[in-house]
Amino acid sequence: MPKRHSLDVVIIGAGVVGAACAYYAARAGLSVAVVDRGPVAGGTTGAGEGNLLVSDKEAGPELDLALLSTRLWHELAGELPDTEYEPKGGLVVAHDETTLKALRAYAEAQRTAGVRNTEVPADTLHTYEPHLAPDLAGAFHYPQDAQVQPAKAAARLLEASKATTYLGEQVTEILVDPANSIRGIRTPRRDLLAPAVVNAAGTWGGEMAALAGTTLPVLPRKGFVLVTEPLPRVVRHKVYAADYVADVASDAASLQSSAVVEGTPAGPVLIGATRERVGFDRTLSTEALRRLATQARALFPFLADVEVQRVYHGFRPYLPDHLPAIGADPRVPGLYHACGHEGAGIGLAPATASLIAAQLTGREPLLDPAPFRPDRPFPDEV
Repeated sequence: MPKRHSLDVVIIGAGVVGAACAYYAARAGLSVAVVDRGPVAGGTTGAGEGNLLVSDKEAGPELDLALLSTRLWHELAGELPDTEYEPKGGLVVAHDETTLKALRAYAEAQRTAGVRNTEVPADTLHTYEPHLAPDLAGAFHYPQDAQVQPAKAAARLLEASKATTYLGEQVTEILVDPANSIRGIRTPRRDLLAPAVVNAAGTWGGEMAALAGTTLPVLPRKGFVLVTEPLPRVVRHKVYAADYVADVASDAASLQSSAVVEGTPAGPVLIGATRERVGFDRTLSTEALRRLATQARALFPFLADVEVQRVYHGFRPYLPDHLPAIGADPRVPGLYHACGHEGAGIGLAPATASLIAAQLTGREPLLDPAPFRPDRPFPDEV
């Protein structure tokens, strides 16, 4: 067996959440190792659009987490080079007056929680997005919405953490002592010994919990993204129809789609997002792609003449109550979870990592972590 390593914490997962945990743990003075069975950002992170959203979250614990992350991402943008951080703002549009009325009530509830938003009447929508369809009822502008390039963000966080990184190594065992407390992890190549292990394994978070002898009901939720040919900056904001919010909060396993359209610094327009629970089935869904294209054209008619150059998809780590699992697992002392963020992991990564680092060091957290307890009762367990 290769030489063993003594550390403060081992993080399982080199996606953006794991990388952020490494960054904040190292900044708190801990010695850190990160292990992943693939490359940096090789899972859900690499298939993401880089959304940093507050606009799609109802008032409650997840929105509180998103608002904290919004502040932290802004700070990180000044500390880390080349993440393509772009505080572009979001525009949530309504196709009819009934939807606009519901959107007003939703936006008002968000404002009480600290979200900034402004109603945009139909006759001034073109000042925000000149190429929007002309028959929309109105919209709300969210200046706090932003974007990063997710793979670059994960890589920069990991580099800045200076954590020892082991890529291409599958965790085969989570080591515990006779008292069922964590003492490290095992891969086919090495043991990494530490009194704390952070499960930031994304859609495989449930498997890692099982290796530690506990449970976390993480399921994969599949999603597609269309990538167009490079264009001038014709879409200025992150633009989506109001029904996207309902899709995010839905428990349905069947295919759901609502277009989210945004430009990128490199030129292509990204079009998401679909959701369906089909396990890890990677089959290309022509119906999902057709729906996305149709809905995107309804928002931006010019897209009918734009070529889609490629399609990619990934799997979001879904938990039944739509809240991530963050923090210490009292069932296995020394085990911490940072997974189950579904499609919001990139946006929520810094706040998640901040809570993890606070628990690892016994410091006061910036936010109450209680709603995210990994041992909370999930809907199918009640």
